Amino acid sequence: MKNTLILLFGLFAASRSQAQYKPSDQGSEIKFTIGNFGFGVDGSFKGVQGNIDFDPSNVAAAHFDVSIDATTVNTDNSLRDSHLRNDGYFDVKNYPRIRLISTKIAPAGTPGTFQFTGQLTIKNLTKEVSFPFTVSSAGGALNFSGSFTIKRKDFGVGGTSTISNELTVSLKVLATK
Repeated sequence: MKNTLILLFGLFAASRSQAQYKPSDQGSEIKFTIGNFGFGVDGSFKGVQGNIDFDPSNVAAAHFDVSIDATTVNTDNSLRDSHLRNDGYFDVKNYPRIRLISTKIAPAGTPGTFQFTGQLTIKNLTKEVSFPFTVSSAGGALNFSGSFTIKRKDFGVGGTSTISNELTVSLKVLATK
């Protein structure tokens, strides 16, 4: 009996490790676009890390737990970037990471397309997000792409600033074993 339990545990661990991926900062793009005085301002983040359990043949068991480094916010304007790092915006001193954790992954109808539902945490405020994403395989790695819209005020970012409340986040994440 004891040997059977050890064998079952070993098989379970082996099957989980086969689907485990790590997001790679190199090859990944985390971008956002927000309106400011009628113009679109683009920005990006780096420092993606975490764990991705994904097997397209067992989507129900998929799980994402990834984060980005909020201190890396980059809008190609160093003065604006410094402002965004302050407590009225991302408050990177107290909240250095932005985190996204899945609660459900489901097929979305067309092959290679899935629906992500999960929790986004910015500045210790967590809100549910849901969006479609695609996944493709290349050389043993997986490429995940998707986008969603959030309201910055839901996360305490920007206060009464004149920038738009809604922004679009675009994700292209390269994950390797």
